Amino acid sequence: MKLIFVSGGVISGLGKGITASSIGRLLESRGIRVSAIKIDPYLNIDAGTMNPYEHGEVYVLDDGGEVDLDLGNYERFMDLHLTRDHNITTGKVYRSVIENERRGEYLGKTVQIIPHVTDEIKRRITTVARESGADVVIVELGGTVGDMESMPFLESARQLGRDLGREENVLFVHTTLIPIMGSVGEEKTKPTQHSVRELMSMGIRPDIIVGRCSEPLSPTARSKIAMFCDVPEDAVISTPDARSIYEVPLNLERQEVADYIIDRMRLRPLTSRRDMSFWEGFVDRIVNPDREVEIALVGKYTALADSYLSHLEAFTHAGAARRCRVRIRFADSDDVLTDPAGTLSGVHGVIVPGGFGTRGTEGMVAAARYARENGIPFLGVCLGFQIATIEICRDVLGLEDATSTEFDPDTPDPVICIMGEQKGITDMGATMRLGAQTVSISEGSMALELYGEDSVSERHRHRYEVNPEYIDRLESVGWHFTGRSECGTRMEIGELEGHPFFMASQFHPEFRSRPGRPSPLHQGLVDAALRHSE
Repeated sequence: MKLIFVSGGVISGLGKGITASSIGRLLESRGIRVSAIKIDPYLNIDAGTMNPYEHGEVYVLDDGGEVDLDLGNYERFMDLHLTRDHNITTGKVYRSVIENERRGEYLGKTVQIIPHVTDEIKRRITTVARESGADVVIVELGGTVGDMESMPFLESARQLGRDLGREENVLFVHTTLIPIMGSVGEEKTKPTQHSVRELMSMGIRPDIIVGRCSEPLSPTARSKIAMFCDVPEDAVISTPDARSIYEVPLNLERQEVADYIIDRMRLRPLTSRRDMSFWEGFVDRIVNPDREVEIALVGKYTALADSYLSHLEAFTHAGAARRCRVRIRFADSDDVLTDPAGTLSGVHGVIVPGGFGTRGTEGMVAAARYARENGIPFLGVCLGFQIATIEICRDVLGLEDATSTEFDPDTPDPVICIMGEQKGITDMGATMRLGAQTVSISEGSMALELYGEDSVSERHRHRYEVNPEYIDRLESVGWHFTGRSECGTRMEIGELEGHPFFMASQFHPEFRSRPGRPSPLHQGLVDAALRHSE
């Protein structure tokens, strides 16, 4: 069992997840099997109940795990399929420890942080590492060194280094900020020195230091960090601001990070050839586009881009496939309600993503109406699928009060209702439909053209669905449900007849998008936006 721990210091948001993902990508390019774990020191059991403004989007896995968005980076960079067990939170750990104590498994001992909490953390890490079958597991330690809530995890990492052997089985990577101060542009290494000193005070000496800076580190700064932080100079890695996050693996490759790790951990790569040709071509298409489109993202969490991170990455993947830059115009749905023509003027496409609650939904309806009436390519996802259905009910079928029971429980036309509600089933109301589900696609549909197959697996996260009582009326006016659940009872994809591109899905296609394999629905929107721009 070989573990690489990635920690952070000075400030949050330095890119620990991208660093971990990039290292994994490079090791995979040598034929080394890699997996990843994200540790989050919050007391929530998982990210499912967290406001996107608090922690960015909630990323959903195949098994229905609602997890931190960094697991999305791991899956995209390393082309993995992770499980909920790959996200370890303080809440999960403490719940297990308390349940064990209540069952008497500690035999009357006083339950303490050390050894009981740290043992549970170590058990979870080693279990996931063992079951993954990977040669190396990369463990990202959330938060920053010095945070009170992170201390049990750092102590567990220290103990694992001692248990498994620091010589070749455990390696520590520390990411830290190197600011440039003043008009002379002097690099300041003191924050890094203090951060490393804090880490070493907990018994952990980093093997690699990743310096985040706006510009490449000078040889002087690298030499100074190496001397004061007691690491070899070739283990001080410069990670300046990149044009795209997908450029980071190439930057690390130029500094021979993978070779250093392979030598240090005595790994056995299947090949010594550095084959990054696919990745280089992918990055080239991102940073050197031939054309450009602008797509409006109409949502309720637009003040924080991370709230829609997987959508942004899906558009990056789809744009790269056409050597096209996809510019995203974040449009707050309340602003769209006030002035849809002004807010959406000049865009080549519109996407309405997922969300919960009533706020902002009328602005999303206005966006769907504007796109439908003006022939602008449109994609609705999850809530956006329901919004598109509501808009067509109101403005095409003439059901002026049509809405979702989530927004108005007493609506006379509940075109969107909680799962099972229309059948008189009440016990399904508390159930969230989560994770990968099979979607059957109709012959002759645009969805079949985009996917290229009539049965696909996509990830879900919803409680509400299209009310089957309205399906015949909706299809009679051209809103065809060309994707349905495997049993045929749940509507999964809608396509509007006679429109250049007006589609929506109940599932979240953005969670399956990968470099070189973009989400088919996002690709369809980008292609339609290109046609619209011409």
